[in-house]
This record gives sequence, structure tokens and C-alpha cells, in this order.
Amino acid sequence: MNGLDLMLALQRARDAAYSRIVAGGFHRFGRGSRILLPFRVGNADLISIGDGALIGAGSWLLVPRRDHAAPVIEIGDRVRMNQTSITAVASVVIEEGVGIARGVYISDHSHGFDDPSSFIRDQPLARVEPVRIGRGAWLGQNVVVLPGVTIGAGAVIGANSVVREDVPARTVAVGSPARVVRSLVV
Repeated sequence: MNGLDLMLALQRARDAAYSRIVAGGFHRFGRGSRILLPFRVGNADLISIGDGALIGAGSWLLVPRRDHAAPVIEIGDRVRMNQTSITAVASVVIEEGVGIARGVYISDHSHGFDDPSSFIRDQPLARVEPVRIGRGAWLGQNVVVLPGVTIGAGAVIGANSVVREDVPARTVAVGSPARVVRSLVV
């Protein structure tokens, strides 16, 4: 075993130990799921993670308000994400087998900007609508998913797309704003 192999083995062991230690802080933390460091979380008890999920290094899962008793962020079985940011105040559901590439941002809310004398970040939330990403969908690198969007099962969202409206199952959507360009139905 060379030095690189040794360091990678130690990193995997560290991440496995971290996942076991923090699992109890989540609403649910599924069997065989792993979180790779570094990782940032807010109100983990309002986040549910399914079995065999992989939360990649650099990911953020944030529930900024404690308005709910049930999970606000639900990540299904076998979801894979890397350097992903998810923030929710009502509901973000990511179903089983979804693939999320690096740099993706998903949110069920946005800030208002009506008061010019107040910083945007200090203004009340203007739009809160649930987000759902269907089973087996794929979100390419740097995709942004805005409040109120449903992405259908098996849909593909191209890199750098901004999803403002629903995307049907088994379609490909690309662009800013994302538009359906192809059907994957056979």
C-alpha cells in the first residue's frame, strides 16, 4: 500500500466514523448511508436520510426555521450528491435513486426584496413552495432548483440550468430558464 492508498483508507474510515456518530441527530439516518467531510447541517432532526445515501464532501443541508415537527428535507434511498446545498423551510423531497452533481442548489423558499431600505437577507420570505425531485432523476453540475418545482421521475436536468417550472418525467430540460428539449420515452 502506498501513501495515497493509506490516506484514502484513513479518509474513508474517518467519514464512516463521522456518519455513525452523527446519525442519531437526524430525524432518520438510513442504514449504509454516509456523509463525507467537510459537511454543514442546520436542524438535523428535521432531516431524513434514506438507506444507502451518499452525502458528498462540501454539501450543506439546512432547515433554518423550526416551524415543523416532521422532516422538512427528505432524502430517499440511494441518493447521491456532491457539494450540494439544500435549504428548506417547508418541504424538499428527493426520491429514491436521484443523482445530483456538484454545485447544485435546491430551495423551497426565496427572500423578498420589496423594502429598499432593508438588506435582502433581512427581508421576510416572499415565496415558500414545496420542491419534489422524482425517483431516478439526474441533476447536472451547477443546477439551481427554485421553489414550487416538481422534477418528474427519470428526468435529466442539464448542467448550469435554472429550473423555475415543473419538468415532466423522462424528459431532458436545459437552459436558464430550463426548457424541455427532448423526451426519453421509448
